[in-house]
Amino acid sequence: MTDAFFSFEDPGSVSTAETSGTVKRRGASGAIKVLSVTSEIFPLIKTGGLADVTGSLPKALERLGIETLSLVPGYPSVMGQLRTAPPLLVFDELLGERASLLYAQIEGLSLLVLDCPALYARDGGPYVDAAGVDYADNWKRFAALSLAAAEVAGGALPGWIPDIVHPHDWQTALTSVYMRELEVPTPVVLTVHNLAFQGQFSASLLPALGLRPELYATDCLEYFRDISYLKGGLQTADAITTVSPTYAREILTPRFGMGMDGILNQRLDVLRGIVNGIDLEVWDPAADPYLPVNYDAASLRKKRQNRRHLLEAFGLDTDGAGPVFAAVSRLTWQKGMDMLAETADEIINSGGKLIVCGQGDREIERQLLETAARHPGQMTVHIGYAEAIAHLMHAGADAIIQPSRFEPCGLTQLYALRYGCVPVVSRTGGLSETIIDANDAAMSARVATGFQFHPVTTDGLRTALRRAVEAYADPKQWARLQNQGMKARFSWDRSAQQYAAVYASLMNRSKTSPSRPLPKAVS
Repeated sequence: MTDAFFSFEDPGSVSTAETSGTVKRRGASGAIKVLSVTSEIFPLIKTGGLADVTGSLPKALERLGIETLSLVPGYPSVMGQLRTAPPLLVFDELLGERASLLYAQIEGLSLLVLDCPALYARDGGPYVDAAGVDYADNWKRFAALSLAAAEVAGGALPGWIPDIVHPHDWQTALTSVYMRELEVPTPVVLTVHNLAFQGQFSASLLPALGLRPELYATDCLEYFRDISYLKGGLQTADAITTVSPTYAREILTPRFGMGMDGILNQRLDVLRGIVNGIDLEVWDPAADPYLPVNYDAASLRKKRQNRRHLLEAFGLDTDGAGPVFAAVSRLTWQKGMDMLAETADEIINSGGKLIVCGQGDREIERQLLETAARHPGQMTVHIGYAEAIAHLMHAGADAIIQPSRFEPCGLTQLYALRYGCVPVVSRTGGLSETIIDANDAAMSARVATGFQFHPVTTDGLRTALRRAVEAYADPKQWARLQNQGMKARFSWDRSAQQYAAVYASLMNRSKTSPSRPLPKAVS
């Protein structure tokens, strides 16, 4: 990728917006151009794995000669990292708001930032306010992002038109609906990171969204008498990907389909699971700037120094022969954190220690905090998330706990493997694909990397934790688990090749067949 995508020339004009300058691409001749549309991206704004994926996939695609321009909202944390970024495009009226698109290159990412203070200049997070309540206008905030993406896909930036548009999750799923309304033929790949979040709002908002009433239909946006942004995307995207092959199969069933299994079965021919990778430069214990002591598989003994730093940082006792367990997660039912709250006493009673970092359901937070209060010096709970804390926890803990009831892919267990932190996971989704259970056969073959449990119940988790404590008591056995995990390579290289294949297939197909149509107006 070149130093800049754009150069500025004389002002031009487009039908729905005005530009401050015509833009001209300076990319490699013939390179596939992708417009990625996302509500968060690491390292600018992150609440979970979505940001990690959208921040690292473009870099892996770049190595394949694919150029990605990522469109993100202008949250305060994003705007604060922009220097002098003149607007490329000004929207006089974007769902009733004035907005502009700014271009920047940050941390190796090429970005389009939708600057709209009325929608994004908030004191809270990307989706909720400081009290943890969803913003009442989320319907508008992310519809505006999707509409801006559709305009860019249609050529609003003179001289730059993407070959593929790649929205992520419900927040940007309306992109393909708006594109079809604007008759933009560019193929769309919609990636579903978590089907449980569907962008469900009142159907009365259709006029405010600038969408025809005919789109309130079972083959488009209508969803249990409301509208669902995600459903609209699933119905209109040219390809649908999920973040692991197992999850792609699971969501075809009523148990995991979250009410969308019927639609997904209808679109089975375009559904594909591609397992996530991780950025091996960001997550590298040998060079991680967040760690007090760097190490690798050849110097694994140094990990114990990080263990001491971790315990001291959280005010826990540094003595004791038991393992240090950690959980870095949203504290929700989906993530099984209520089951962890129910088994935490047993971890401490078995001689282990427990550190929990995350936030979410207030009742689960309360249960964990109350348990920690019963075990001073042995257990602590940090409500919130910080990147530095997450890195230190993976480097210092002996084992990571992920008892998810469903898990599309999961990245935490991949980070843990990289850091010699043994995962204890439920057997579901991407967790089942990325962790090899330490049963007798796998241990004998020296291929085991962690502990799986099924069924996904409190008793199942309790059994897995006991197995981990027993294995930790044998230093040689535990070291084999750590070393085997650190040998695993979940880079983006293979997954990026699979995305590239999806892109190429759609580009070839788009030459001979149109995109999926939307419902027509009733005459």
